[in-house]
Parts: sequence; structure tokens; C-alpha cells
Amino acid sequence: MHEATLGLGGNIGDPAASMARALTLLDAREDCAVTAVSQLYRTPPWGKTDQAWFFNACAQVQTSLSPEELLEACLSIERQMKRERLERWGPRTIDIDVLTFDDLAQHTETLQIPHPRMTERGFVLMPLADFAPGLVVSGRPVREWLKHADLTGIEVAAADSRWWRRRD
Repeated sequence: MHEATLGLGGNIGDPAASMARALTLLDAREDCAVTAVSQLYRTPPWGKTDQAWFFNACAQVQTSLSPEELLEACLSIERQMKRERLERWGPRTIDIDVLTFDDLAQHTETLQIPHPRMTERGFVLMPLADFAPGLVVSGRPVREWLKHADLTGIEVAAADSRWWRRRD
């Protein structure tokens, strides 16, 4: 089995419910098990700032899938939930990113691990630190990256890490 971390977010419709459904769908697969989930955070938009605020969370999964197969499983869930990719960093119903996969470092046309911008994003590092502060990413633990991240405006929306279990 492999250990991977995922970043989830959205800002259209009910993004918290969408993330909860995505986690439930992943956890229901025979080749994936959700083993940890962060608190739920409300975060200002990043990159393209003229849009609604986001909800973000991170999750840890145990999986027998390869990195590419895990990415395809996440993209399949996004498609099932009617995700449309209209503009980079634009509004979305759901977004699921593969952040890390074991201690793998890879750069292919379809997948870069660790996620290329995760160490710059407070909305990724803050939830990831909820359950994996010591996870080493690009030579430094998440807790160290978090010390230097911009956390402006990020607030806890649900302090209980079981928020996703209560949405079904």
C-alpha cells in the first residue's frame, strides 16, 4: 500500500458538501482508504482573486493505485461531480489535487509530485499540517513551510476533522 496526500477545494455551490462527497467516494473504493482528514477551512481566492472565497481541506489516503491511477480516480470523481475547467485558478465545484505520494519525486507531462506549488500555498499547508506536520516535502517538513506561508484571511470553518462524515 502507498500513502498519498490530497488537497481539496471549491467555491461554487456547496463546496464543503462536494468535498465530503468526493472523500466518501474515494473511501468507498476498494483500492483507496481515507485515513486522515484536516479541519475544513474557508480561504480567500488565490491566483485569480475576483471570485468567491473557497473552502479547502486535505486528506491522507492509503492506496494500492499508482500515482497516475490515483490522479485518474480523482479526476473521475471531479467529472462525476460535474467539474468544468473553464479558466486556470477560476471558480470550481470541486478540485482534487495529488499533493504527495509516498516519498516520490516525479515530473511527468500529467503529474508532478510533490505538487509544484503546494509549499507556497497557506490554504494547502495549513490543512495538511493538521495531520501531517512532519511530512517532508521538498526537503523540509510541512510545519516549516507553514511558518513562511501567507495565511492571511484563512479561517477554520469546521474544527472537527470528521466534518466530511456528517454530510451524507
